[in-house]
Amino acid sequence: MPMNKPHLDPSWVDPDDAPDLSTPDWQAKFAEADVLQGDRIVRRGRPPLSDPKVSTTIRLSAEVIDHFKTDGPGWQSRIDAALKDWIAQRRAG
Repeated sequence: MPMNKPHLDPSWVDPDDAPDLSTPDWQAKFAEADVLQGDRIVRRGRPPLSDPKVSTTIRLSAEVIDHFKTDGPGWQSRIDAALKDWIAQRRAG
């Protein structure tokens, strides 16, 4: 006859019993996480961008991808810069 499995730790809490973090009490706790330095609030994390990039899917030829990847990381940003240059040339011409 197989042995019974040991009981779970009595302090274990079912994840389905987790509190609703959208309640005003929790939102207040999250707001307290911001740090007050002098007379300004310093928020943790990366600051929001004024002009964020847009995620999209684009199909490019293998030749184009290989060309930009040969210089290493940042190849997507280099493609973005090349397209911006192309746009600027078309506007100027």
